[in-house]
Amino acid sequence: MEVNKAANIRPHKKRMSREDKIFHTINYTVFFLLGLICIYPFYYLVINTISRNDYVDLGLVMYAPIGVHFQNYINIFKLSNVMNSVFISVLRTVLGTFIPLVFTTILGYLFTKEHMKGRKFLYRFTIITMYFSAGMIPVYMNIRMLGLLNNFWVYIIPGLIKVYNVVLVKTFIESLPAALEESAQIDGANYFHRFVHIVFPLSTPILATIALFNAVGAWNSYLDTLLYITDSRLYTMQFQLYEYLNQAAALAKSLNNLTDLSMLDAATKVSTTAVRNTMTVITIVPIICVYPFIQRYYVQGVMIGAVKG
Repeated sequence: MEVNKAANIRPHKKRMSREDKIFHTINYTVFFLLGLICIYPFYYLVINTISRNDYVDLGLVMYAPIGVHFQNYINIFKLSNVMNSVFISVLRTVLGTFIPLVFTTILGYLFTKEHMKGRKFLYRFTIITMYFSAGMIPVYMNIRMLGLLNNFWVYIIPGLIKVYNVVLVKTFIESLPAALEESAQIDGANYFHRFVHIVFPLSTPILATIALFNAVGAWNSYLDTLLYITDSRLYTMQFQLYEYLNQAAALAKSLNNLTDLSMLDAATKVSTTAVRNTMTVITIVPIICVYPFIQRYYVQGVMIGAVKG
């Protein structure tokens, strides 16, 4: 009987005081407004790409799309080299995320081994490169001597190791219980098996964080294309955006010429603003879609990597 009574007892909810209610109300209101301020520019950009182009040029589209159409996106993909630049950007982002992640993780793991010969010297030497750079001209000469000019691998090889990420990985691995590796070592597991089967799976939060860093950096970068690439077949989407934004007026005229004149009207006639907005949306949406899948690891990875020096 007593057991049944105990089972029916529900935990008593603590009632919030008047001050707590006021605090939570203000808190939620402030963060809602901040979230709205952050989201609205992207929303504004999107609705302007699917609204009547003449209304957009007049600044009449503010809160909801008017005369919805998708002709702007169809027109943009009519441009030469756009689909190829999308492919190059996606390939660069995928390889530029996972290949550096592997190298960074291995190096961070090695720096946690105190008995590794020359560990302190190598680690300090690596850290120094965070603060001193050779400069743009020596880097360009180095890239040229390596034969990476007009080569796809110029997007991958120079960024294989990012020192800040190595520090994050090293700090995270040092926070893992040492007994896990010790027990595997007693069972005869070598470094490779301990890294692959124990350290790597347990490092998901920091690896997801670094993957996000790498993916955003690789997707958004255009300066390396500007400096090292002259072959249009290797242009990235971001470099195309850079060029198109500078040539928006000429592109708008070109796209209108590519379209059947009988199909043109004020609503779908391509304008400079339409070209800029549409190219920007095409460039930023893919990386925004990736973020929610690894966001839950992001905060945990950064916080753990920031606890120790």
